[in-house]
Amino acid sequence: MNTSVMNATIMNTTITNATDQNDTLDYNASGYDEYAYIHFTVASVVALCLCVFGLVGNVIVFWYLCFKIQRNKYTVYIIHLSTADAFFIIFTGLLLMVYINTFIGDVPDFKGKESLLLFIEIFYDTMQYAGMYILTTISMERCISVLFPIWYQCNRPHNLSSIMCTAVWILASAESLLENLACTPQAFEAQTTECTAVEAITFVLAIGICLPLMVISSLTLLIKIQRTIRLHYPPKLYIIIITAVLVFILSVLPFNFLWFLMYFRLVSTDLQTVGLFFATTYCTLLNSTINPYIYFIVGKKWKQKSHNSIQEALQRAFREGEEENDDSKSTKTNNTSSQSNLTVAI
Repeated sequence: MNTSVMNATIMNTTITNATDQNDTLDYNASGYDEYAYIHFTVASVVALCLCVFGLVGNVIVFWYLCFKIQRNKYTVYIIHLSTADAFFIIFTGLLLMVYINTFIGDVPDFKGKESLLLFIEIFYDTMQYAGMYILTTISMERCISVLFPIWYQCNRPHNLSSIMCTAVWILASAESLLENLACTPQAFEAQTTECTAVEAITFVLAIGICLPLMVISSLTLLIKIQRTIRLHYPPKLYIIIITAVLVFILSVLPFNFLWFLMYFRLVSTDLQTVGLFFATTYCTLLNSTINPYIYFIVGKKWKQKSHNSIQEALQRAFREGEEENDDSKSTKTNNTSSQSNLTVAI
């Protein structure tokens, strides 16, 4: 998603506190009333509150997985995913503060504003792309481990998770730099050859590659769950991957597709896209915010009345499939023995 185009749109609008009649006329021409800046300011403040909520969750997950819980090949991915989500939330918050200053600030066009926005946008896009690629990678790896378990166990490199995460960060950084430097707002409007190529690459990577891989891997894990649920509880990691992928597909990818349509003038790019920006912001924030809470909810033992700590919930959430099955079997065995003891006692 080319956020620089949206930033240019917002910065050039007259959705600020009107001081004369001409501004009011501009509001009416653009479809907004003279108090529209108040609504967008409130929307920005609410989004900032959501940023705080999401940042706390991701920092907690990062802390426990790095320093409190023994790592495995999947927690490495989750650590990087939490890092991407946390920094995405931080840079989203910075963008929102710039917008609030634009709407109601005394100096909306401060010195160095364009450079600051470009800096934020590069990291903003990098974190979003990194999160998408990490989620695709972990879902595909788990899918391969289900389809080809013997080959996977024998041929998987020990440090594959670290290698893949490094490659993902390099790819995400390169894509973000290319998009923000080669496809500026002016190039976007002029539909230059370079910008068209960048938009095509971004679209293919997101919609043409990542989306099908996520869908295929999630369906495979879902079929696996249906086949094994009668024998034992499905691994919680399966549920986490399927849920995270579903949230990402519903909240982020539709807007990536929409920006691609916008580039080719199939969707209007007038001032009304300011409202679209806030819809995009809320959906992408929701995706980055909800992930850590998915881990907590899936890892929690709801049937137990005893206290469940965050560390225990995360340990259960990211156990290997075999370990979780053993835990499930032991739980069933304990329940069976308890029932037998109760029968004998009676």
